Amino acid sequence: MSSLEVREALGNPAALRTVFTVLTNKYVFGGFLLYGLGAVVWLAVLSKWDVSKAYPLVGLGFAITVVVGFALGEQVGVLRGMGVLLICCGVFIVSRT
Repeated sequence: MSSLEVREALGNPAALRTVFTVLTNKYVFGGFLLYGLGAVVWLAVLSKWDVSKAYPLVGLGFAITVVVGFALGEQVGVLRGMGVLLICCGVFIVSRT
């Protein structure tokens, strides 16, 4: 959403062309595709596990997001790293019950 093409399109009045420009951006389209894939995987997990055990896995999404962000050049501070570590510890504890 931060590409120049998308920002320029969103700066114009809402129109069908704006929607088309945003949705056909390869990164936005890829994001929607991955989001849909995640929903399918989540439904598969819920079909096999109890919600109380499966839902903490959502927390692992934070860890994955931080790793991807770091790989893309985002700054990951000590506090954020510690927060993600706490989330991972919580997921581990829940998985052991």
